[in-house]
Amino acid sequence: MSIQDNLLKIKSQLPENVTLVAVSKTKPVEDLMEAYHAGQRIFGENKIQEMTEKWQQMPKDIEWHMIGHVQSNKVKYMVPYVKLIHGVDSLKLLKEINRQAVRWRKSINCLLQIHIAEEETKFGLDEKELEELLNSDEFKEMKNINVIGLMGMATFTDNEEQIKKEFQYLKTIFDKVSKLKTDNCQLNTLSMGMSGDYQLAIECGSTMVRIGSSIFGGR
Repeated sequence: MSIQDNLLKIKSQLPENVTLVAVSKTKPVEDLMEAYHAGQRIFGENKIQEMTEKWQQMPKDIEWHMIGHVQSNKVKYMVPYVKLIHGVDSLKLLKEINRQAVRWRKSINCLLQIHIAEEETKFGLDEKELEELLNSDEFKEMKNINVIGLMGMATFTDNEEQIKKEFQYLKTIFDKVSKLKTDNCQLNTLSMGMSGDYQLAIECGSTMVRIGSSIFGGR
């Protein structure tokens, strides 16, 4: 199957309210252009340098999403063009995104990453840290970021029950904190689910899935 066929097949299965982020990290520009010509406009990268190079070479109607772990000192390189930063896992990182956004006189959309997996290696806030962050005065004073939702990654396991439990837990947190609305925080996006588990994630309430290998093939 071609990239175009893979993409169209996946899109035909997604509910209307679910956004597809095509995870294009490590893939060459020609592969991304094949997806682009098949109608895909949202691409997710996990390295800022690689994403910037692709942004420079590709059409400007593409939405670039930063899906990897973000180091504060690299934020400045993507602020000019990034549409959504997925893995925001600390107040410190939010401050730096806000600071750079002020410099560029623009507003940046962010998702807060919640730690739902049983693996220690995954990043993210726990429920208490999330509530403290959203209620802090420091956060409310940030005028150049918009927190538009939450994201989380399930444990890497074949145990569907465990994955489902983790997705349901994130949905519960999302429902609880999405009642909180401030100038820089209206939670309407719940990003969970990747190539291996996106159908389960959608069943559990995901509105944004990140799919790479099922579109572009394995690495």
